[in-house]
Amino acid sequence: MNARAASGRRAVITGIGVVAPGGVGREAFWKLLTEGRTATRRVSLFDPTHFRSQVAAEVDFDPTAAGLTAREIRRMDRAAQFAVVCAREAIADSGLDLAAVPPERVAVGLGSAVGCTMGLEEEYVVLSNGGKEWLVEPGYGVPHLYGYMVPSSLATEVAWAAGAEGPVSLISTGCTSGIDAVSHAVQLIEEGTADVALAGATDAPISPISAACFDAIRATTPSNDDPEHASRPFDRDRNGFVLGEGSAVLVLEEKSAAEARGAHVYGEIVGGASRSNAYHMTGLKPDGREMAEAIRVALDQAALDPTAVDYINAHGSGTKQNDRHETAAFKRTLGSHAYDIPVSSIKSMIGHSLGAIGSIEIAACALVLDRQVVPPTANLHTPDPDCDLDYVPLVARDHRADVVLTVGSGFGGFQSAMVLARPGVVAHGGS
Repeated sequence: MNARAASGRRAVITGIGVVAPGGVGREAFWKLLTEGRTATRRVSLFDPTHFRSQVAAEVDFDPTAAGLTAREIRRMDRAAQFAVVCAREAIADSGLDLAAVPPERVAVGLGSAVGCTMGLEEEYVVLSNGGKEWLVEPGYGVPHLYGYMVPSSLATEVAWAAGAEGPVSLISTGCTSGIDAVSHAVQLIEEGTADVALAGATDAPISPISAACFDAIRATTPSNDDPEHASRPFDRDRNGFVLGEGSAVLVLEEKSAAEARGAHVYGEIVGGASRSNAYHMTGLKPDGREMAEAIRVALDQAALDPTAVDYINAHGSGTKQNDRHETAAFKRTLGSHAYDIPVSSIKSMIGHSLGAIGSIEIAACALVLDRQVVPPTANLHTPDPDCDLDYVPLVARDHRADVVLTVGSGFGGFQSAMVLARPGVVAHGGS
């Protein structure tokens, strides 16, 4: 029996904070998605001239305008800055007075795939004199260099911002980190370890080292002449994903406490699961069995039949391997109902921010539940015949959605799924 069924405690989303390409803040993010606009462009954070893929989805982020102090900016890597700004927005959105919550009952669960990549690379360049010296000179490093080396510093910054003294963790499971970190935080609330959790993920990987890594395996798109249309999930002519960056942090509360204080509830997280294919670092089996298993378990936790799913937020990275893999997983788990459900990939608009994207997509799903609009898959003009579901091309759609499914797939064979529901839709958890 799962923790939800055993304890009766349930986790709901009462606050959302987002830093994403195309706009800083929850409302700017939602406006971009529902207008079907893309935030992909030629890389400006470094000179990409000598790289195979020269496009990315960058955040136009001014840390001072976002409310960070000069000391915070000096101390934090870009990924940490994103996370703290998101946490502050989520707390404000929730209306929760954290001072009234015992600090040891406040948890933080943050995900990240690549940690403080930008800070580490920038410091290496300085310490190695532009890569000219094999033995680096540590005396030139910033005082906070150790924090860049330890990914948990990202979660620490969020905990400091919130005054959280409960469990604080950093989960790094590649591109499923955002889903897995939120799932972990939900479990803390359900089992009674915490009453409030700040949960999400952050990544700022648009740097030469990341670009070189993805170039080496030819995972990112070479469509440099048309950045706006370079991310094309489920389209016949897609040729790789567009690297992105960003963060989303949610305020999770125990359901009865949130209702007692009259909080606005975006939705309830009713199920979550993760599986591994134990197969290949970057390869996927075409039958989608492992993702299908994660979906099945998540639905079982929610005590929901597959026909209850009203919308699917796809991983939709824009690689042929992934798009066909998850299409097979949806059919395997949901049967003929898979053909009746609108599906979309917001990566078509904001790129793939690695570990952060899972939490950004959860934020999008919560807004779908709250506002009953399904975002589109941008740039989907010629569907791949092997991807024959309803992928909501080009234009957002008004659609009743009581239950939504979001999925993630990550290097290393990680497959994760999460089910969210509108308040009051799911009466109890499964076993």
